[in-house]
Amino acid sequence: MSLGVDPISTVTKICNLNCTYCQLGCAGIVAEAAERRVYVPTREIIGELEALDADVRVDHVTFSGNGEPTLAANLGEMVREAARLRRARTAVITNGTLLGNKAVQADLAGVDLLLVKLEAADENMFQQLNRPAAGITLAGVLAGIRDFRGTFKGRLALQIMFIEKNLPQAEAIARLAAGLGADEVQLNTPLRPCAEKPLTPHQMVVLKKYFTGKNIRSVYEEEKKDYLPFDDQATARRHGQFKS
Repeated sequence: MSLGVDPISTVTKICNLNCTYCQLGCAGIVAEAAERRVYVPTREIIGELEALDADVRVDHVTFSGNGEPTLAANLGEMVREAARLRRARTAVITNGTLLGNKAVQADLAGVDLLLVKLEAADENMFQQLNRPAAGITLAGVLAGIRDFRGTFKGRLALQIMFIEKNLPQAEAIARLAAGLGADEVQLNTPLRPCAEKPLTPHQMVVLKKYFTGKNIRSVYEEEKKDYLPFDDQATARRHGQFKS
């Protein structure tokens, strides 16, 4: 059970990448490469966490939401308060662009699970697929992941989204992933409505062969579980009527 927390909660997404497959669409604010500020006051997040029934079982309090969570300058405060109030493990889903930032590293140091995206093997594909804000490069993202992995004591998972565009780079991406010291690799293809078509189950089986290790998980092979959102209207606003 994951309790999602959105530290960038706005009407439109705020992110320093504008990925072609984003379920939030291409509209939104493309933030400056390293622009961090308080979007949602920590007190508001604490109030909502306190309002949730203490008997509700939560495995992870997961920070993601309507954009890139590390753009929130108060992310560290939120993570620490969530761990204290819910007595649950914490997780952050990030695009990895700010992992070389020492302030961001401090905010994430105590996180139990960090999920970082990686979907390109070279700069050209990174620009085509992830469409970063000016100043963000694949080399910089990879350097940030390696730097943070050197001190991070929690669990690191790589999330790799495959579509037709980057499928030819699967083997090269696998080689990059192998050198990042991840505890788990999650192979995805977009199953929620977006501008890109998902790969077939067969294509995902074929590309999985490039990835080695015990903890390689692929989206079509995962057990599908029913869930009930805490807020149907908020879920529909963020994801449409589609549930996955």
